[in-house]
Amino acid sequence: MTYRLWLKKLKLNYSKDIIDIVQFGSSVILGVIPKDVDIAVIFQKIPLKEQLNQAQEIKKQFQEQVDLPIHISSFDFYSLLDKGNFAKEDLFFYGKSIITGGYFAKKFNLNPQLQISYNLFKLKKKDKVRFNYLLNGKKGNYGLLRAHDGKLLNPGLIEIPPECEKIFIDRIRDIIQDFKMKRVFIQD
Repeated sequence: MTYRLWLKKLKLNYSKDIIDIVQFGSSVILGVIPKDVDIAVIFQKIPLKEQLNQAQEIKKQFQEQVDLPIHISSFDFYSLLDKGNFAKEDLFFYGKSIITGGYFAKKFNLNPQLQISYNLFKLKKKDKVRFNYLLNGKKGNYGLLRAHDGKLLNPGLIEIPPECEKIFIDRIRDIIQDFKMKRVFIQD
């Protein structure tokens, strides 16, 4: 179960010092049961004490909306981009803005996507057909691509939103083992 807070249009009170509030981690991944909700608050350059105070106020607001524990992190742009920040990749690739409802990476004119390349040559014909139905659907039912806003870029290459990674990988792995994933950012 995902906690799609970015879709709920929450009424949050926050200061103009905040650039964005981003949900990331397991709570945005479809098909995962999260243990907590990870929230990052991205600030203008303000004193650390003020960042921590404002982040705690935002945490209280979220805690009223969600039944899971809230794990909140605060960053300014310098600490966000620091090489020691292990959360930055997750924030940029999976992060969803609570304020705008889109990907956090869109602030940098980047659109995160996951590309999955696969090879069907060694499969039996019936498994090739099953795989086609999996991606494209059958008898009026949506396949994974249409149901989750994915695209067939070329035969053997699909592109999907990052939050759909687990759903696609689990279902693809049921039919084929010969596939690779690549994280990409497409410039808008």
